[in-house]
Amino acid sequence: MPRYDYRCRACGDTFEVSRPMIEASDPAPCPAGHADTVKLLSTVAVTGKAPSTPQPRPATGGGCCGGGCCS
Repeated sequence: MPRYDYRCRACGDTFEVSRPMIEASDPAPCPAGHADTVKLLSTVAVTGKAPSTPQPRPATGGGCCGGGCCS
């Protein structure tokens, strides 16, 4: 289930709420009881290493010009 980050405008506390995506835009009350909260923009960090040299692509064949059907 996705987690969404919120911040309370009254006390400044940030908190997470786990809820279905269909409820993502529903209001989320602060754990301290305040109702004036705002949903924060979440970022996703993706790490990894790409090859330093281009890898050859396999031949796919087929297609009009690749399959020899053009005359």
